[in-house]
Amino acid sequence: MKSRTPVVVAMAAATAAASAAVAIAGPATAQPSDPVAPAAAAARTASALVAARPAALHASADEAFVQHPVISSDGDLQFVPYDRTYKGLTVKGGDFVVVTDGTGQTQFTSVAQNSPIGELGTTPKLSAAASAAIAKAQLKTVKNVESTKLIVDATDGAAKLAWESIVNGTSESGISRLTVDVDALTGDVLGTKENVTEATGTGTGWINGSVSLDTTLSGSTYSLKDPNMTTLSCQDASTNTVFSGTDNAWGTGVGTSKETGCVDALYVAQKEKAMLSSWLGRSGFSSSGGAWPIRVGLADQNAYYDGTQVQIGYNTSSQWIASADVVGHELGHGIDDNTPGGISNGNTQEFVADVFGAATEAYANNPNDAPDYLVGEEVNLVGSGAIRNMYNPSALGDDNCYSSSTASDEVHAAAGPGNHWFYLLAEGTNPTNGQPTSTLCSGSGTITGVGIQTATKIMYNAMLMKTSSSSYLKYRTWTLTAAKALDTTCALFNTVKAAWTGVSVPAQTADPTCTASSTTSPTATSSPTATATTSAPASCTGTNGTDVAIPDAGSAVTSSITISGCARAASSTSTVYVNIVHTYRGDLVLTLVAPDGSTYALKSSSSSDSTDNVDTTYTVNLSSETANGTWSLKAQDVYSGDTGTINTWTLTL
Repeated sequence: MKSRTPVVVAMAAATAAASAAVAIAGPATAQPSDPVAPAAAAARTASALVAARPAALHASADEAFVQHPVISSDGDLQFVPYDRTYKGLTVKGGDFVVVTDGTGQTQFTSVAQNSPIGELGTTPKLSAAASAAIAKAQLKTVKNVESTKLIVDATDGAAKLAWESIVNGTSESGISRLTVDVDALTGDVLGTKENVTEATGTGTGWINGSVSLDTTLSGSTYSLKDPNMTTLSCQDASTNTVFSGTDNAWGTGVGTSKETGCVDALYVAQKEKAMLSSWLGRSGFSSSGGAWPIRVGLADQNAYYDGTQVQIGYNTSSQWIASADVVGHELGHGIDDNTPGGISNGNTQEFVADVFGAATEAYANNPNDAPDYLVGEEVNLVGSGAIRNMYNPSALGDDNCYSSSTASDEVHAAAGPGNHWFYLLAEGTNPTNGQPTSTLCSGSGTITGVGIQTATKIMYNAMLMKTSSSSYLKYRTWTLTAAKALDTTCALFNTVKAAWTGVSVPAQTADPTCTASSTTSPTATSSPTATATTSAPASCTGTNGTDVAIPDAGSAVTSSITISGCARAASSTSTVYVNIVHTYRGDLVLTLVAPDGSTYALKSSSSSDSTDNVDTTYTVNLSSETANGTWSLKAQDVYSGDTGTINTWTLTL
């Protein structure tokens, strides 16, 4: 018997057919990319640019700039966020992002502020207590004033000295955590921002069925806490305590059980965490690589994120609403909150969160909740099914098309044009994979989708250019810029443009232009309205997130990915990302099997490697293989005493 330190144990897993043993080729070498050098180059370039105070920053002599950690993403892009201070006070609406390539060359700047602050006094006439009283009056009931601080508000026109308070309580719409800005000279309310982001929807608490969970063992007690991201846990909302027990079996399958709700919620959160890593290269939900507690038991038909937690309520049948698109949506608000500029403005925040809900559902690919583009399709509050429809928002009363009134619509209804755009980008007008057709608001012809993984990557890279002045019009510019950086052929760029045209979001003067193989920075010239006929690049990547149980000292099992539309040879630097839950990873032998039966060793066994889990990207020379076809990850446990599960894997050719 091997010695080991069990930390993570699979709760339950699906079965998989064993495959016959085959000869193994030479070992592949894991070559994780090193983001330090490009990030350091980006930070140096951004510092030099900011020190020169270019006109685009609208800087004055009394301002200083605070550089935040560089965010790296695909397409060799580096994003350097900044905040601004004026005479030592935070400038709200003064944020900006400098974007460079991997060598440190500036590609783009995204600036929220549109004019210099000028000379502004910093002595308030209104006291902090008086401003807090005004802030409290914006809510129906008040629990407490969380904080009050003096700032400069540059979000709309001339900058003003202001008191900013965060007030907890209830509004006419329900639970509220409201940021209120009050003019420090006149007492006028300059603006409010609701930090509680809601999605009234549901999936029954048992919707995901029998699943595997990464849990934590301390002494003899297991808990519903992620062992590798300790800030991610599931708690009883009545007591804010993590569910725990002496065994590692969770839930009853009954939707009214809070523990069952937590099974679904933690499962979804861990799938979303894996999606962020595999698809986007992001290490966590928050900017520090962590998460927030998920609390099941909200006494309301609702769910929300408020900057400190995710709360999960119930449906009309008292079942806890922890479906993939609801939990994925709420955690998506957290990701939005923890990318430059904070939670998206201009009534775009709900469509941004819906993107993460759809991506999480697609990545999990759970047969009990098959991937689709309906939001909360399991909810039945009034017998009408889904609460939002991404391919045809008007089917549920929301607008398919953008107009000047979108920014003033009810926030969830305003998600319609953005959801429609994302569907057209991901799936197109006439999908061939069984998803529904979708019509255009303007333009003609058809759009061929780029796939949900690529569409999510474009959206995420656009979010890394986001400022506090975000809007539908700016998201058009940011997504075009992201697409251009990700693909020098301009195929992604043209599809992004066609999709925005398809939902009637007009061209902007800041939109970049794209010429195939262009390596120049985005220009600030006007872009003509695109037709809605385009083609997407071949999809040469795939993910399988279906759990496959690995028997102890048993036969090998496989998980397969079929690549199509990639009419070329595989790359000499192909990558295989593998995430396996296992309590003694040295037991495992991992092999990649090509469509023609050729095999490539990824990992050999080791009787002394007692570390838990496999979470590794392997780089393999597959240039002798044709990319299209069915590829398989083969896993075999060759020692007795431990079991595990293939959680997810991604192949990029």
